[in-house]
Amino acid sequence: MRALVELLLLALCASVNVQTSAAWPNKLPALSSDLPGQLSSPSDPLLDYDRLDEVLGAGRSGLWNGTEAGCGPCEPELCPESRGCRAGQVLDSCGCCRECGNLESQACDPGHRAVYYGLCGTGLRCQADPRRAKRGGGELEEEGEEEEQVCVCEEQDPVCGSDGRTYMNPCQFREASFSKPQLKTTGRGPCKTVPVIKVPPQNQVNGTGSSMIFLCEVFAFPMALVEWRKEGQDVVLPGDDPHISVQSRGGPLKYELSSWLQIEGAEHSDSGTYSCIAHNNLGSVFASAVLGVLGAEELSSYLAQSVSEMEQLLGTSDYDPDDY
Repeated sequence: MRALVELLLLALCASVNVQTSAAWPNKLPALSSDLPGQLSSPSDPLLDYDRLDEVLGAGRSGLWNGTEAGCGPCEPELCPESRGCRAGQVLDSCGCCRECGNLESQACDPGHRAVYYGLCGTGLRCQADPRRAKRGGGELEEEGEEEEQVCVCEEQDPVCGSDGRTYMNPCQFREASFSKPQLKTTGRGPCKTVPVIKVPPQNQVNGTGSSMIFLCEVFAFPMALVEWRKEGQDVVLPGDDPHISVQSRGGPLKYELSSWLQIEGAEHSDSGTYSCIAHNNLGSVFASAVLGVLGAEELSSYLAQSVSEMEQLLGTSDYDPDDY
């Protein structure tokens, strides 16, 4: 009886292997007695599922004794259809079927064969993450970890789209045009535009003697000039006030400018509305924020009221921490 059961299991396993290989001809390995880690013969007294799993795992890894495995004869007519590929299509790990290429900043496999992460799409190459280099990156190398490879656009020149938006490289434009077939380029370089305030200054409340900083990030081409003014004063800050300073620098992205207004040792008289004003030869924009400088008692009362309002908000809302 036991021998009959074993024969039935072996027959079922062989049937599944044949049917699966027919459905995906370029994916599963053909079992052969000269492959390492495989079942010794079809007549093994007991079916070793652990060893069978090792064989299938070796097929997924793509290498047996330095030879590609897991890939049967290439039959393109049996390949699944890939749709919605915003970065175009690339060959799969078997070099037979086509699959979606990886987008900009996605992890990738270097070289010309997909192994784990996949290959980069049209106009992209796989290389060390440039963002990590900017953050100062020798930490991973010191720890002996492998440096992450990501897809980076081969061209880094900006492109102006017919939607009036500046795309920082052609890859970003191609990705956007996938969902907007009518989108065209109007020329190389950024779109000429009135300044756009990407990060406006935020309202602040603090006590006397504290340090306050307002941030304003602006995008524009041609580059914008940024000024700071306080409502009610006809002067560009910092003026001649020694406890107020303004600093500006390019970035964080191309054609952007970041500007900071800093007030050291804030006083009651510093309370008011401050505006970041950006302008170029195409126009100007501004964004404002309110600064409140309070004494110790006023600040304590303000904070207590803020906490009370927050508690009321949480108590009357549908938020329930047990739901998360």
